Amino acid sequence: MFQDSELDLVASLLEQAQRILFITGAGISADSGLPTYRGIGGLYHDRLTAEGLTIEEALSGEMMALRPDISWKYIAEIEANCRGARPNAAHRLIAAFEQEKAMVCVLTQNVDGLHADAGSHNLIEMHGTVHRLRCNDCTHARQVADYAGLQLPPECPRCGGVMRPDIVLFGEQLPVRAIERLEHMLQAGVDLVVSIGTTSVFPYIAGPVVWAARDGVPTVEINPGDTEVSRIVRHRLRMTASEAMHELWYRIHPHEPAED
Repeated sequence: MFQDSELDLVASLLEQAQRILFITGAGISADSGLPTYRGIGGLYHDRLTAEGLTIEEALSGEMMALRPDISWKYIAEIEANCRGARPNAAHRLIAAFEQEKAMVCVLTQNVDGLHADAGSHNLIEMHGTVHRLRCNDCTHARQVADYAGLQLPPECPRCGGVMRPDIVLFGEQLPVRAIERLEHMLQAGVDLVVSIGTTSVFPYIAGPVVWAARDGVPTVEINPGDTEVSRIVRHRLRMTASEAMHELWYRIHPHEPAED
């Protein structure tokens, strides 16, 4: 009963809001069958790589510079485990809200590209995307659907340098342009902040929620477990991303079927 009343309240907020920031993490893509690389059941839970490294060491900017073959080995392994995943209802319904509202922005930690595949256009991919490669030595970049058939590490066709996924590796700085876009969007103002499927351990992910709560902007968290922002959000839905978005969409659009 309590969850139903919370769903009703959050649905009302979503219906009334015209400027919404969705913040998403690995939990939203878990409903598409994507594994995590850490955590219980993750690809690298409680084990070292074949080289005796932690996955953070293998996937660091330093390792990509010194031994790109090692970094690429595990990037490709993660990509292979995620290959073929499609956007789920949560991705698609967020994109659907973008068509109805004055402004919907998605700030995501995920590098899987599923928000873009679902049709979200106002997208801040803070950690980049595995579907774009860029050269370490020149400005050449290219889009790829997946890594099938790639020679690893890939060679830049323009200069012969090593190409890498356009993602933020451990120890690297966040992209300045992405940070500036987030800052400009928050300065313009939002009516609602919704955090979905992220533990919010990074300051730049928790920050917009903290800012909104401080300034009286309604905040919502969709996550089955407790996170760094659970104690400060106004509304909590202890549900998976797809389940919650289905329920919320139905309450706002009772005569329109939610995405399956």
